Amino acid sequence: MAVPARGVSLVGGRLSRAPALGGGPALPLGASRGLRSSGVRHDAIIISGTEMAKQIQKEIQRGVESWISLGNRRPHLSIILVGDNPASHTYVRKKIRAASAVGICSEIILKPKDVSQEELLDITDQLNMDPRVSGILVQLPLPDHVDERTVCNGIAPEKDVDGFHIINIGRLCLDQHSLIPATASAVWEIIKRTGIETFGKNVVVAGRSKNVGMPIAMLLHTDGEHERPGGDATVTIAHRYTPKEQLKIHTQLADVIIVAADFTYLFMRDRQRGRDTGRGRSRLHAGNPTWDSMVGLQDLALG
Repeated sequence: MAVPARGVSLVGGRLSRAPALGGGPALPLGASRGLRSSGVRHDAIIISGTEMAKQIQKEIQRGVESWISLGNRRPHLSIILVGDNPASHTYVRKKIRAASAVGICSEIILKPKDVSQEELLDITDQLNMDPRVSGILVQLPLPDHVDERTVCNGIAPEKDVDGFHIINIGRLCLDQHSLIPATASAVWEIIKRTGIETFGKNVVVAGRSKNVGMPIAMLLHTDGEHERPGGDATVTIAHRYTPKEQLKIHTQLADVIIVAADFTYLFMRDRQRGRDTGRGRSRLHAGNPTWDSMVGLQDLALG
């Protein structure tokens, strides 16, 4: 029941028949250029992840109420928050609001930054055994003296809301049903709901983090006929050590580009470039895009 908490902006040269969705000002990445796909010229449009998230929230809300009407317990989310990191507190507040919006009960278990790893594991053990708790989330990052992987693996896989447990990651890699990290799940959901074609397409995923880039790549390249259907795409993963000239080649060949990292330093805007190759592409930024990185990505791909 994960709900994307952050907006995702997508530009697709293949989506001219789909209605443009609202949700605030959009980055005009490629909006003024006609893109080509399968020999047919279309204008790029921007899909608002915010509006799509609202629709998904309505669907989940109906699902929660239907679940309760069958006599089941209302879902309950327990969030473990360590320390006083302002960003972490902001993210947790948003998650609490998102849970409330769909009818899910939630609680915050706040611990000081000097909490021991053993105490955190004791807390996860208690939550694992508590039948009242449907899902558990440990807000990252954790203090340096705590091993995040150990704590994430201390959560029961079936209650692992973030999808970070080694069993859930392993099942994801084996094309089996599992809880999937939220940002990767959101990207995959946007691709499916907007009809972006991935079968046999070239996809570049910029970013290789274990929580975002890797699961996105796994979802896109795996077999569409397996237990957990994938995208049947040919996926190239780029990262901070990918040479800029190689990155340029990969993006020029790509049908779909997904930015799963802050690649501002790679996607440097070259004001001397501006040629349109005429290829139709879909470009999706997983997270909060910056103007420089989005425009730089466009210039790199089109240059």
